[in-house]
Amino acid sequence: MRLDKYLKVSRLIKRRTVANEACDAGKITVNGKTARASYDIKEGDVIEITLGARSVKVKVTAVKEVTRKEDAGTMYESVL
Repeated sequence: MRLDKYLKVSRLIKRRTVANEACDAGKITVNGKTARASYDIKEGDVIEITLGARSVKVKVTAVKEVTRKEDAGTMYESVL
């Protein structure tokens, strides 16, 4: 699954266009490397998102094409 779609489906970022713009601006890294929106996400990848003063680091635990709002949090786990 594409990185921008994963960010939207997992609800880490609200809209896919915002996720795409964040990737283009270099604000999202996967496994320590700046990633493009077309990057193919796999289970076990570590995503770091830096938007403004907020920084979030998560590990991908599941990749699903569609998920319910209540189940979106199960697609990743927080990494400190």
